[in-house]
Amino acid sequence: MADTQTPTGNPAVVGLAGFGLTTLILQFHNLGLCGLGPVIACGIIFGGMAQLIAGFQEFKAGNNFGYSAFVSYGSFWMALSVILMFNKYGIYTSSPTDIGYFLVVWTLYTIIMWVAAMRVHGAMASTFTLLVAGFILLDLAHFGYPAMTKVAAYVLILCALNAWYMMAHVIFMQVFGRDVLPVGKPWIQARTVSQTQSVRVRN
Repeated sequence: MADTQTPTGNPAVVGLAGFGLTTLILQFHNLGLCGLGPVIACGIIFGGMAQLIAGFQEFKAGNNFGYSAFVSYGSFWMALSVILMFNKYGIYTSSPTDIGYFLVVWTLYTIIMWVAAMRVHGAMASTFTLLVAGFILLDLAHFGYPAMTKVAAYVLILCALNAWYMMAHVIFMQVFGRDVLPVGKPWIQARTVSQTQSVRVRN
């Protein structure tokens, strides 16, 4: 009997779009190009809820990496938006150091995801490398080195564009029927059967 299962879309195209766009608008704010309004709106709606939905769809697809990344960073954007709003209206005000510790724990989580990203493909690895670097720079900015905010902005703009590249890779692959935007090989390659057997022989 023929398989008549309806094909489903890839939730990564939404998750990566939300992550990239919200990251971009925050960096525009950090560079003094726009106010907080667009950051909070995108952080709640696109970077937040849309990424959460994408993450739950990754769960259904059995993709733990995408599930963790999209749900976690969706939650990050919503939490950051709440912090920014609370500061704006004087509710549970967070100091630069408070926000710094918030960023530090996210840096640690991102390092774990960075290691896993190296086994996915080159574009994913480069995106998470830039994200780790951006988080570290923002950590420094909130613990006494405010000039690092603008440096982080440029690094994270590149990170956001990397995320959009991966999004475009998935969309173009389906639309054009070929790999228009290659994502590269994983930085950490899996061992082949022959390599594993060679290690066993040497041991």
